[in-house]
Amino acid sequence: MEAFGLNEEDWIKATNAISEVIMNRPRPIRAFDQIYMKAGDMIRQAVRVAEWSAGRRLAFIGDGDAIALSIAMLVKVGVIAVGPESITVFDFDERIVNSIRRLANRERLRSIGAELYNCLDPFPQKGAFQRFYTNPPWGESNEGTSVIVFARRGIEAIGYEGEGMIVIADDPELDWPRTVLQKVQVYAISRGFHVASMDSRVHAYHLPEAAHLRSCNLVVGSVPGSARVHQEEGIDEARLRNFYGRSKEPKVHYVLDRPRPDYDKALEQEYTLKEWEGGR
Repeated sequence: MEAFGLNEEDWIKATNAISEVIMNRPRPIRAFDQIYMKAGDMIRQAVRVAEWSAGRRLAFIGDGDAIALSIAMLVKVGVIAVGPESITVFDFDERIVNSIRRLANRERLRSIGAELYNCLDPFPQKGAFQRFYTNPPWGESNEGTSVIVFARRGIEAIGYEGEGMIVIADDPELDWPRTVLQKVQVYAISRGFHVASMDSRVHAYHLPEAAHLRSCNLVVGSVPGSARVHQEEGIDEARLRNFYGRSKEPKVHYVLDRPRPDYDKALEQEYTLKEWEGGR
């Protein structure tokens, strides 16, 4: 058996490693358009991103899917031979930041780190990276402006030089994904980038109301001589309308974690115990 270029032994190792990542991942908050990728596609995506960013400094602008941890774990177990030189995740959800630090500490994943960051704030490490990755809110209700905000921070992270992978909806039967794809490509081109490649309809999600919906990898690369020509200051308030969906503006700066000792165990609020009638 082979899948995604992995033999049976590597596939089992990869599946077990991704199981650890999923068990460690916090539950999604749908109010912020957190919708998680399915396990098999996480493996394929981790391999794809690792190969694309091998030996380079990689910034994640948000990472609810936990692809960054997936890469680090697959490198650790030997499924991925060469991964990024370093990975830094920037996310406004402290639960995600802490989950990365927790698993990295437990598994001794020295190449990965995480910082609490909201993409509406100025980016703190401009030009410190060579690749960026983002799977942002897909922009169904805002014609892709939410995607553009995340992509902008990624472009700033690489200092307008390098490549970025933007994961967005891809469905030829729907109008809005095509509109968003067009808007994002126009934005990237206007900032000195070109479309380097596109992997169409390669990811599925835990999204019951639209189980058919897939996403693509849109890879953009800088055009030589265009660096720093289009640097921007501030974010237009118009870009924030319907940021997380219809009538969902970004009013929350950070999602803060409520620490608890056993992240991998059921909460008492999730179940009720019914004892034997009459005792045992």
